[in-house]
Amino acid sequence: MNSIGRTIQLGNRQFMQTYNVRSPYIAGAMYKGIASVDLVCAMAEQSMLSFLGTGGLKMPQVAQSIDEIKRRVGENKPFGMNMLSNFEEPEKEMALIRLYLEKGVSVIEAASYISISDALVYYRLTGASLAPDGQIQCAHRIIGKVSRPEVAMRFLSPPPAEKVQDLLQQGLITPQQAELAPLIPMADDICVEADSGGHTDQGVITVLFPAIRSIADELNLQFGYNQKVRVGAAGGLGTPQAIAAAFMLGADFVVTGSINQCTVEAGVSEDVKDMLEKAQPQDMAIVPAGDMFELGAKVQVLKKGSLFHVRANKLYELYKNYDSLDAIPRDVITKLEKQIFTRSIDEIWQETEAFYLRARPEEVKKAVESPKHKMALVFKWYFIHGTRMALRGERQQRVNYQVQCGPALGSFNQWVKGTELESWRNRHVADIASQLMQGAHDYVNRFMLAEVDAL
Repeated sequence: MNSIGRTIQLGNRQFMQTYNVRSPYIAGAMYKGIASVDLVCAMAEQSMLSFLGTGGLKMPQVAQSIDEIKRRVGENKPFGMNMLSNFEEPEKEMALIRLYLEKGVSVIEAASYISISDALVYYRLTGASLAPDGQIQCAHRIIGKVSRPEVAMRFLSPPPAEKVQDLLQQGLITPQQAELAPLIPMADDICVEADSGGHTDQGVITVLFPAIRSIADELNLQFGYNQKVRVGAAGGLGTPQAIAAAFMLGADFVVTGSINQCTVEAGVSEDVKDMLEKAQPQDMAIVPAGDMFELGAKVQVLKKGSLFHVRANKLYELYKNYDSLDAIPRDVITKLEKQIFTRSIDEIWQETEAFYLRARPEEVKKAVESPKHKMALVFKWYFIHGTRMALRGERQQRVNYQVQCGPALGSFNQWVKGTELESWRNRHVADIASQLMQGAHDYVNRFMLAEVDAL
């Protein structure tokens, strides 16, 4: 057999047509606007899909960002918004979805979900209709990021019937949309997220992806959707070889995250980018998640150059071992105040209490009734503080920086060592996407076609 004139194409062509993109590659969202307006626009201008990191942003900021993106790249370029699960405040989740509908956002990246929320079902079914040819048309697309098979099944299945009925009774969807719901999957696409920065279950892509891909194949067949739900891969993708491996596993598209945080367009301080530029694969650590501290959820962060990982784990150890701040030995409290917080526990509580009295008064009431909950709120302040310092680039607070990142960045740094991309000041998110995809394409064709010719 001769491979001359032949080439293996990566990814799913239908994915590219659906989102009007030139590559089966997505730059995923990073919270607090780290996946910034500049980043989204840079990708959109090159006809590649990315998502604004809306987590932790206030509604006016999100609205302004959508308007700015549309002004800069136009209405027809591909881009989307992130949607983080907010099971503690579902009303805020619904308010954000209403904003997306009002602003004409046609695709969202749903992340950190364990179950399907009312807001997601509302977004998915709003605008759904039956075309003259009998095909179901969905005006709003969802790409669900999943790291567990049971969560994947929920995004691969139609919207929960009880939630559909609730929305119908509230007049939020039409009777026709309720009738179509059993024929529509919750997501157009799901992304299997393995070991990644930020929230992570530390899954292994070669184990997790085939398992979820198999479930997707089964449910696509079971429900007989007009359009099969596609399956992408994320986590650990920092080199052409890694991306090639994801496609060879059967991924329809790939999603990158950590590597994009160390680019010109990323919305994080230059000091953090200087730290990230030097990171190696082993320079990451697992710590408690500040937003789900009491649940024991985990995130992955950069450990090189910061003591955040040591201090965050110490706080969680204290939380597990004591029932209140008063129960912690006085000498330990003194060390916390001097070495970690650099202020008194009382000062932290006053600041925390004032915030929650404005935002969620029920948390203060719960803290009064439960000393352990008060301790959790005080400790969570440190996680917020670490993120804030990193975003601002306050170098005197570098030891407290919380920089969520995965080992993919370390492998990327190795790949670009000795090239102009070694400096983050030469790294542009769309250029990186193109080079990684071209490298993956060349890698697959060089080795796979060589194997064919050897037969």
